[in-house]
Amino acid sequence: MTNRILVIVNTTGRQGASLARVATAVGYNVRAHITTKLSDKDGAVAKELRELENIEIVQGSLEDQELVSRLFIGARRAFINTISLGDEVAIGKALADAAKKAGVQHYVYSSMPDHAVFGRGWPSLPLWSCKFTVENYIRQIGLPATFVYTGVYNNNFTSLPYPLFCMKLQPNGRFLWTAPFHPDRPIPWLDAEHDVGPAVLQIFKDGLQKWSGHRIGLAYQLLTPKEVCAAFSRGLRRPCSYKRGPVTIDVPIPSGYRAQLEGIEELFGKHEAPYFGPEIQAPDEALGLWEGYRGMEEYAREVFPLEEAANGLTWMH
Repeated sequence: MTNRILVIVNTTGRQGASLARVATAVGYNVRAHITTKLSDKDGAVAKELRELENIEIVQGSLEDQELVSRLFIGARRAFINTISLGDEVAIGKALADAAKKAGVQHYVYSSMPDHAVFGRGWPSLPLWSCKFTVENYIRQIGLPATFVYTGVYNNNFTSLPYPLFCMKLQPNGRFLWTAPFHPDRPIPWLDAEHDVGPAVLQIFKDGLQKWSGHRIGLAYQLLTPKEVCAAFSRGLRRPCSYKRGPVTIDVPIPSGYRAQLEGIEELFGKHEAPYFGPEIQAPDEALGLWEGYRGMEEYAREVFPLEEAANGLTWMH
């Protein structure tokens, strides 16, 4: 590996942090973009990033054209996962332009589908369709790229009253998950912190000869909501059940996320559309990249209680 510089955008996110961990461990020099200055308030990820070897932290807004223009200088590989801070389409296009100008040879972009393009009356999800727009731009400008589509994060679950993935603790000690998904329709799942990094490293290793222009469904288990709750029941050794119902919003959320939740309820609740759309399948290609994934039961047993404790919850004691 003659050029060891790997650019990661949004390194404090679950996807980027996962890649930073494994990439620095195998000898990459990671140029890690973060939006805000690292501090102890940012928790375990910030502390871990500061302690990694072979890492250069680049802090600043992706709407800063000067920062973006120098982000990729000297790099041949990049992993991009933008988030909804600012105009995500404009940011995504600017990053792609800068990467192409700098001569990046393999650009892995974390994209998502726009279900409206399939002509089946499905709505677009606002936080996904912008990524699909950027993906199409990357293709148009001829930047050599691979596109990963991530499944639902195992790590989304919490007993805090956040919408869609709240495992609500009942007075009798049971957990109840209420969501609009069909109870018997499989959903693709991914432990982003554990499995994105090894999978993306293998994409870089395989190279463009295998993955040029390809969309990869990055998910390791297809589980129905009932099967998810069964895995939680085994992992936590306490009953967990699923109830199909509308999205409830009991805490303040950004307006953009509210629109996303409304779209999810219509797309996957009313229409029961496939998560990745009809063209991307999982988990075969993901398993070909990385077989050591962390499944839902292991997540529930080993990680969920730790994340809950980090949020100040004490039900596990």
